[in-house]
Amino acid sequence: MNSIDRSRRRLAVAAAALAGYVDAIGFLSANSYFVSFMSGNTTRLGVDLITAPHSAIIPAALILGFVLGVFGGAIVAARAGVQRKFVVLALVAVLLTGAAIVDTPAIQLALLVLAMGALNNTFQKDGEVSVGLTYMTGALVRMAQGLAARLMGTGGAGWESWLLLWLGLALGAVSGAFALTSLPEVALWLAAGWALLLAVRARKLAIN
Repeated sequence: MNSIDRSRRRLAVAAAALAGYVDAIGFLSANSYFVSFMSGNTTRLGVDLITAPHSAIIPAALILGFVLGVFGGAIVAARAGVQRKFVVLALVAVLLTGAAIVDTPAIQLALLVLAMGALNNTFQKDGEVSVGLTYMTGALVRMAQGLAARLMGTGGAGWESWLLLWLGLALGAVSGAFALTSLPEVALWLAAGWALLLAVRARKLAIN
């Protein structure tokens, strides 16, 4: 986060909020499985293999779908050049729109997990993820390390950026849960619109 300018930090926080929003919808729709948090699905896979082997196919499929989303998004990003952020976010918007249109829960879930996998290609450096948008363990670690460094007087500048990234995901999850429980017919359309707005913003950043 500290290696990018303020405008791109805001974009990252907004994208993390989108991830939290979509993950909350997936969590509530898929028997407490995740569409963006693969550490959680990996734990569920391990538990299901022991306690309910017949259910283990669900987290396994979600993990595979997420990996495929990252894979496809990485290829798209590599070919998009300076417009990488715009193209990746546009792809996410298309996948979320598809999820909003379809009525089949399994296909809807597949599109959501593909979208969240692709989203992680928004911020890259040297072909690798520079800002993780769908998982916050690293952000919390860096925030805490920054606070510790600040306390000891050895650095720690920019820890607030990692806190904001986590808050984006958390507030997005609150919004997703509210949308699905209060406005279920438009919850995913809101996610698609959100992604489209992020894509438009990313295009302007690339131009500027």
